[in-house]
Amino acid sequence: MTSPAGPPPTGNGGERRIKLLAVTACPTGIAHTYMAAEKLAQAAASRDIEMKVETQGSIGVENALDDNDVSTADGIIVAADKDVDLSRFAGKRVLTVGVAEGIHHPERLIERVRSAPVHQPDGAAAGPVASDGGGKERGAVYKALMNGVSYMIPFVVVGGLLIAVSLALGGHATAKGYVIPEGTFWAHVNAIGGIGFQLMIPVLSGYIAYAIADRPALVPGMIGGWIANTGALYGSKAGAGFIGAIVTGFLAGYLVLWIKKVRVPKFVQPVMPIIVIPIVATTALGLFFIYVIGKPISWVFEHLTSWLGGMTGSSAVLLGAILGLMIAFDMGGPVNKTAFLFGAGLIASGNQTVMGMCAAAIPVMPLGQGLATLIRRRLYSEQERETGLAALFMGCFGISEGAIPFAAARPAQVIPANMLGGAVAGAIAGPAGVKDAVPHGGPIVAVLGAVSGVPMFFVAVVIGTVVTALTTVTLVDVAGRRSRSGSVGGAEPVPAGAGAVVPGQAGREPVAVGVAPAVVGAVEHGSSAEEVAAEADASLATEAAVPGEAPEVLSGHLTERTVRTDLAADGKEAAIREMAQLLSRSGRVADVEELVAVALRREEQGTTGLGEEIAIPHAKTDAVTAPVVGFARSARGVEWGSLDGTKARLVFMIAVPEAAAGDEHLRILALLSRKLMDPGFRERLLAAADERAVLDVLGEVG
Repeated sequence: MTSPAGPPPTGNGGERRIKLLAVTACPTGIAHTYMAAEKLAQAAASRDIEMKVETQGSIGVENALDDNDVSTADGIIVAADKDVDLSRFAGKRVLTVGVAEGIHHPERLIERVRSAPVHQPDGAAAGPVASDGGGKERGAVYKALMNGVSYMIPFVVVGGLLIAVSLALGGHATAKGYVIPEGTFWAHVNAIGGIGFQLMIPVLSGYIAYAIADRPALVPGMIGGWIANTGALYGSKAGAGFIGAIVTGFLAGYLVLWIKKVRVPKFVQPVMPIIVIPIVATTALGLFFIYVIGKPISWVFEHLTSWLGGMTGSSAVLLGAILGLMIAFDMGGPVNKTAFLFGAGLIASGNQTVMGMCAAAIPVMPLGQGLATLIRRRLYSEQERETGLAALFMGCFGISEGAIPFAAARPAQVIPANMLGGAVAGAIAGPAGVKDAVPHGGPIVAVLGAVSGVPMFFVAVVIGTVVTALTTVTLVDVAGRRSRSGSVGGAEPVPAGAGAVVPGQAGREPVAVGVAPAVVGAVEHGSSAEEVAAEADASLATEAAVPGEAPEVLSGHLTERTVRTDLAADGKEAAIREMAQLLSRSGRVADVEELVAVALRREEQGTTGLGEEIAIPHAKTDAVTAPVVGFARSARGVEWGSLDGTKARLVFMIAVPEAAAGDEHLRILALLSRKLMDPGFRERLLAAADERAVLDVLGEVG
């Protein structure tokens, strides 16, 4: 698609050929990105138009557009469902549409771009454009929040781990907490970790704003987050924490969007995104937080402290539960700091019991969230599981901020679970007489001798952690099931894995589920045990009759054993289950049910129904031991929420291990997506007589 260097190319009549550029991108950066690129390139070639297409996929930017490309282009098509920086296209005609338009109407886009408006230097980058197809897509608010969380996580992990290590190796208990001698090596490590914690809240706020309104919103978002976390600016002893950062992030983003709509003279337009918008938005947001939002936060801090002061003589169970709820609520915000400073302040007066309640609750949030990622791995992404391990380590050192990424990403599920676990821990520690002599929490205070009543302290921490973990996975699982209930079939799950069995009857041996997808269909449709067994026997006999494997395709990941010409399922979930069972015939699937769960969770992010009667569900999971690809053909078609509303008749499923070298699944997806845009290729797949013939056609992919 890239033209060679030299003079501008000319057509047959000697006139200069039209040169267009394009950028394609989708939220997941996988199939739709490459399908749109291929469609646009094909449409341009059919009109003798030179076109270069840049793809911004999960494997990075490919075929990048350089300054020379842009300077000689007659127009640029941006077919994207995510943020794309348009500043490099200033002075050129730019048409921005959703990625679905690039797939389904490339010819129309090529015609429209010639009359598209010229992009101005002060123009904002294209925001997300909603696709016009089916499938469950996340809203703009969710995407902005997750953008902030993803950028914040490294700061939480780096800051928390450095602080934890420095405390463990260089600190010692004093009446003022764990202290590291000034000027030592570990004091410097601790200071570096502290900087990470200082930055994480502004980063969360700034990148929420950035996702909403692009670069002009980054400065007001970050400064707003810093103000939210600095209580001294508005008369509070504690900042607003991550909840305040979420508020300032959205306020900054939408404030900048509103300012962009204001008409200004032409001579002001060039400086709007780099001077005017950041200054106006930052000043307005900062003053608004200090004078309007900050006052209620300060009021909450003061009145909660007074209220707690009146409870010191009440039931230890009730006081411990309330302190645990407060500690777990905002992890560094005014509610958390009120409880912590209340307990710390009573140490000097000889009352160490209140701090003991707080100390038991402090580690519950990171420990509970970390444990949740271990006991229900399929509910979490790879990044979340890595963050969970770091949270476990931070929890041991009483760093409650380790749970903030989870609370920011799923506040409706995580915050209640945190509060319940914190309340349980505090309620157990209170009547047990647990005492803490230093203003710090977590198992580290017990290990280093600052806690009295150590056995009950650990009982409180362990029970609170388990309660938080179990509550979290239950709420997250329920939320996930609700989001899928409207779009998947109603078949009951089939027992998972190659070792799953259906009990025999009348002396028959148990029948292995997974010997063939046909068995799955029999189980799902309520067949008797004899019928299931007969189906399995027939499947085994058929497989045994195959004299040999056809040549392998797609680097050997797809073989005749993972090809099926008669997909039986009607709904998406049932189809994914049937495909997972098909993949298990390769011997590379260790846990069929886990593979199904990961593939369904991927569908929640956006449909893998690509249109043109194609679906490519995929999963990266340790449920498979090596990369494997399956293909099945459906005569009736499966409703997949595809972009163009068509049912999926050609279904590919790709699964690779978490530890797979490189981005093998993305490479396979890119190859398939591009080839499937060829109508002749699709027709040959549909017409192939049997599995061997299907493999011959798929051999064209490479």
